[in-house]
Amino acid sequence: MKSFWVSPGEKWTLPQKYFAHFYVLGVAWTSLLLATIWTYAFKMTPLTSDEFHLSVEHRFQVWRAVFLLLLMEIQVLRRLIESFYVFKYSPSARMNILGYLAGCFFYTAAPLSLCVNIAPEVAVFIAQGKSHTSSDTEFNLLSSLSPLMMNLGWCQLIGAAIFLWGWLHQRRCHAILGSLRKTPSQVKEYIVPHGDWFEMVSSPHYLAEIVLYAGLLIASGGTDVTIWLLFAFVVGNLTLAAGETHRWYLRKFENYPANRNAIFPYVY
Repeated sequence: MKSFWVSPGEKWTLPQKYFAHFYVLGVAWTSLLLATIWTYAFKMTPLTSDEFHLSVEHRFQVWRAVFLLLLMEIQVLRRLIESFYVFKYSPSARMNILGYLAGCFFYTAAPLSLCVNIAPEVAVFIAQGKSHTSSDTEFNLLSSLSPLMMNLGWCQLIGAAIFLWGWLHQRRCHAILGSLRKTPSQVKEYIVPHGDWFEMVSSPHYLAEIVLYAGLLIASGGTDVTIWLLFAFVVGNLTLAAGETHRWYLRKFENYPANRNAIFPYVY
């Protein structure tokens, strides 16, 4: 399938299967940020203690970053698994090297944007080391879940629900795309996909990605400019990609379903 990243020429292109590199990077980087900030939150900003004279709002901001990174981790882990076990890329499918570099940049910047407001204090925490931590309590995953899960607000719960809704539909749509190339003989074939949100739009996996990033935006409370910029980039980029994909479908298949829009049902 031709997309925003694919170039028709061979020069300055890479195999499309290199998409997996994005998710390897995303998992590694998100896991590092999540582990570091979760440890920082557990040791330096316990929500149930006044020992450290930090405002309730600031403590919540730190734990909210943990929650957002946890959602991002769920996303990039699934995408990594899909890149190896669901998608079967055509040997001729290529992507522009600039698209490849942009993808690597995105999966570095996206997780960071979810915690950029507390990054400076976490950096100080790392630089000072354990001897300067505010608590002698050893980090324990189970005990650290309590302040995370018991102090979520309505924005986080609603945002997580929207995120999981988009996450599940993207998983289904990717499974449908993967099923179109079950055998080696089908790798070079192009087939019109059907099922789930494919009945409404040509790129439902892109629509689902926008939905889940909207969930992240809502879960963040909508107060961080960096997360708004992240969401705007996702919407703009995927809308362009979906438009190109839709036009390719129309050129490729004479009987392509006329009721399908590119990415937003009944709109575009």
